[in-house]
Amino acid sequence: MGTSQSAHGNYVSLAELAELLKVSVQTIYDLRSKGRGPRGFRVGTQLRFRESEIDAWVERMERADEQRRAGGAS
Repeated sequence: MGTSQSAHGNYVSLAELAELLKVSVQTIYDLRSKGRGPRGFRVGTQLRFRESEIDAWVERMERADEQRRAGGAS
């Protein structure tokens, strides 16, 4: 993947994030509009995401999924 790198870490575009997750760009927009997507920032008109934020977001989703499964098992 063609990520950009700076002193603050690696960044990915919206299209790269969608490709990485094997979902549509619209899915990422939908998640973000519901407050459930990764935090991103705009550079002009383009959305960018820090890889560290993507990792933190995935970890939050994993924890939420584990809690749902644990809650449903009782």
